[in-house]
Amino acid sequence: MDIRLINIGFGNIVSANRVIAIVSPESAPIKRIISDARERGHLIDATYGRRTRAVIVADSGHVILSAIQPETVANRFVISKEAQTDT
Repeated sequence: MDIRLINIGFGNIVSANRVIAIVSPESAPIKRIISDARERGHLIDATYGRRTRAVIVADSGHVILSAIQPETVANRFVISKEAQTDT
């Protein structure tokens, strides 16, 4: 199993193999997921004080906040996957 790492902004990196979902933070259910993760101690804030634009849910139950758009994070997944198949 190859480990693929994805930059989620400001030099922060997550393992692509562990990501379940990348979603926008505006809906009430996602806000509830963030709140629950904060209470459990499973919230990782990688926004550096900026506005949260993407919420990344990991298979470990951790929730990661990013200041870059969900589409940008998803494109980085695709680019990483293509680079891996080229080698």
